[in-house]
Amino acid sequence: MNYELILFFALSTLLVLAAGAVVTVRNPVHAAMCLVLTFFTSAMLWILLRAEFLGITLILVYVGAVMVLFLFVVMMLDINVAPMREGFARYLPVGIVVAVIMAAQMIAVLGSRHFGFDNFAAPAAVVEGSNTEALGRLLYTEYVYPFEIAGVILLVAIVAAIALTHRRREGLKTQDINKQTQVRKGDRLRVIKMASESKDGHGA
Repeated sequence: MNYELILFFALSTLLVLAAGAVVTVRNPVHAAMCLVLTFFTSAMLWILLRAEFLGITLILVYVGAVMVLFLFVVMMLDINVAPMREGFARYLPVGIVVAVIMAAQMIAVLGSRHFGFDNFAAPAAVVEGSNTEALGRLLYTEYVYPFEIAGVILLVAIVAAIALTHRRREGLKTQDINKQTQVRKGDRLRVIKMASESKDGHGA
C-alpha cells in the first residue's frame, strides 16, 4: 500500500466523520465548522485525484463564500441558546482544531513528494496543457448545449424566486419608490401646539 492510497483512505475517513458530525452535533456553529472541514477535505480529495481546478473551485465557492455566509447567518439567528451568541472566543478551540486539520491536509497533499508526478501518465486530453484547459475545452465544445441549458435553468430559478418573493399578498407592505421621492415635509411632520403645565400638574 503506497503513500497515496493511505492518504486517500485517511482523507475519506475524515470526510465521513466530519459529515457525520455536521448532523450529530447540537451546536450549530460547531456544525458549520464541521461542514467547512467536510468541504475542504473533499477539495483535498479532488486535488489528490489530479483535478486541481475542481478542488480549488470547491474551496473558493463553498469554503470561502457559502460557509462564511452560513456562519454569519447562524451567529445572527435568534436561537434560544443565549451563551452561543456571547462571542467568538468560546469557539476558538474548535476553530483551531479545524484549522490545524486543514493545514495538515494541505501539507500532506500539496507538499508531498511521494506521488511521483514526474512519472504520472497524464490522459491524452491534458498532455499538452493543464486539466483546467481540458475541462474548458470539453465544457465549451462537446458539452456547450448542456452548459447553456443549465445556465438558463438557473436564470429561470432566480426569476421565479424573485417573483415569488414580490408577489402581491393581502396585508403585505411593499416599497414604492415613486411615492418616496415625491414625499413632502408636510406629509411626514406635524407640529402640535400643547398647553404648558404648571408645577402642580394643571395646565397654565
